[in-house]
Parts: sequence; C-alpha cells; structure tokens
Amino acid sequence: MAYRGVDDFKHSQQDLTGVLITNLGTPDEPTPSALRRYLKEFLWDPRVVEVPRPVWWCILNGIILNVRPRRSAAAYREVWTEAGSPLMLHTEEQTRQLRQRLQSHFGQNVMVEFAMRYGNPSISSVIERMQKAGVRRLLVLPLYPQYSGATSASTFDAVAEDFRQRRWLPELRMINHYHDFPDYIEALAASVERHWQQHGRADKMIMSYHGVPKRYLMQGDPYFCECHKTSRLLAERLQLEPGQWMTTFQSRFGREEWLKPYTDETLKGLPAEGVKSVQVICPGFSADCLETIEEIGQENRDYFLEAGGERYEYIPALNADVQHIDALEKLVLNHLQGWEINTEIDFAQRQKIAQAQGAER
Repeated sequence: MAYRGVDDFKHSQQDLTGVLITNLGTPDEPTPSALRRYLKEFLWDPRVVEVPRPVWWCILNGIILNVRPRRSAAAYREVWTEAGSPLMLHTEEQTRQLRQRLQSHFGQNVMVEFAMRYGNPSISSVIERMQKAGVRRLLVLPLYPQYSGATSASTFDAVAEDFRQRRWLPELRMINHYHDFPDYIEALAASVERHWQQHGRADKMIMSYHGVPKRYLMQGDPYFCECHKTSRLLAERLQLEPGQWMTTFQSRFGREEWLKPYTDETLKGLPAEGVKSVQVICPGFSADCLETIEEIGQENRDYFLEAGGERYEYIPALNADVQHIDALEKLVLNHLQGWEINTEIDFAQRQKIAQAQGAER
C-alpha cells in the first residue's frame, strides 16, 4: 500500500494545532440525483443501519434509493435557502465564530475547519487540507451532544479510515459527547427563557431527540441515557415540575421498535389528555436542519393541532447563538489542555537537519 504524504512538504513548515468540527451532512442541492448520492453514502454506513450487508444492499438499492430521493428532495426544497442548506450555513457560521474565538487565544497557531460525515466537504478532504497546512495535533469535535454509535462513533470511523492511508499521523483527540457540559445546559436554558419572554409558557415542554432502534440501547449504546440526562439537567435548570416536561424520540423508520415514547404519537395523544399547548425543543441538534425545521417545526405541529391542540411552538436549535459559541469555546479549550500550542520551535533548524540528509526543502 502506498501511504499518502504531502507532495510539497517543507521541513521548515510551522506545526499547527487543528480543531475539526463535524456534523451529519447535507446534500449538495435539493434534487433527486443529489439526494440519491447523499442517501447512498449515509444509509450504507453500517453504523447507521446495522443489517447484514447483502440483505441491506438489496433493500437500499432495490427499493429505498428508487423511492426516497424524490420525496426527500421535495422536503429539502421546502427548507432550502438562496444561500444553500440550513445545516451547512449554520455550521459554517459556528466554525467562523469559533475560529475567531480560538485565534484570539492562540493566533495563527490554530486552524479551525469543519467537515460533514456524509456529503461535502468530506472529512477526508478537510483533513488533507489541514495536513498540508501543517496540522500536527488534531482535536475532532462532532456536534452531537449525546454519544451514539450511529453518530459519534461513525465520525471516528471516517477519521480512522483516512488516517489508515496517511504517512504522518497527527496527535489525535476526540470529544465524543458533551451532553451534561454545564455551559451547554446553560445555553439551552437561556434559549428557552428567551422564548418564554417572547411567547409565554406552554402546558408542557417536549424535549425531542433523534431516535435509534431500541436494540442499540439493549446492546450498550449510552445514547438513550445521555438524552435523558440532558433533559433532566435542563428541566432542573428551568425549575420545571415533573408533569411539565417529557423526553421523546423522533424520526423512526422501518418495522423495528425504536426508542420510546415516539414524538409523533405523543403529540397526537396529548390533546386528549387536556394538554392544549406545547413547546418543543431538540437538545440533540446543534444546528437546525431538515429534521428540525420540517419534521418538528411543521409535520409534528400538524399532528398536534389536528388532534385538538391549540398552540404549538418549536424552540430553534442553538445554531450560532453567542452562548452556544461560548460553550463550544470552553469545551474545546478544556480538551486542548496539555498541548503546547504557542511553543516556538526552530523549524529552520529542522529543515537544515533534513537537508543534510538529502531533503530538498
């Protein structure tokens, strides 16, 4: 196997510390062909769908990729903006602000970029750019507050697969969850309180998270427990009584049982229990995307109102809110400790030694 190096590498190049922010991903455009490419990469990941590959290949290529891309493209067109995908725009802005914060601490010694687990920019392409720039220490921050094998571990898989092909590996650290990080909880609470100041409170707050098959929980995935801990800490911070809030799970597909209670079924049933107003927040999403805007903001709203509910409000994701960036900055600084980021190294001397051995640069 030929390992990848840097073709124009210079021994005098400054060593940098890199921070790589990642999120799930988005299609390049809201068209069936773009959705087919995106869904093929996403749904073929064995971390996402744990079904034997031959069986899943037939289902994915024979049924799903012939039906779902057109339907998904229509949904994406509903949320697409002139500037592009909401998730892409929010992630770009989060990265820009975090870069500004970290460079205020470390100057140009730190490089902050973002990548998507599926779609573009890919993790491999961004690591390539960072390596060429001289990144020798890499901190990876997947923007998934709660750990799951289907998200955080899949991100590690992509990083590790890229590293398998490289000659010079950077030191690696990865933040695999921050579900109970106090500053994150505080940022969530502040967003709820701002919403209350504008709109008042509702009968019940629903804290909805992306669902996964129940089987994952039974096999040791901590996601379910971390979601419930986030909810509990947020409810405590907001001083909510037990009957004023609940945790639910959205976005299931297939016939297998997923984590319960289901968000859609919960919202369909609440009006019959006397709950006429709800506010829904998604503490597992760092940025608004198709799933929060369309599924939670529109589809589930219709379920609740059609069932007799009178008032439904979605509290947006934290996106690039200043307190969210504050929390991410503190989280990253905590995990950078021990790396001598501002240490001066005599790179000219390193080059001189290498040239003595025959290196050209």
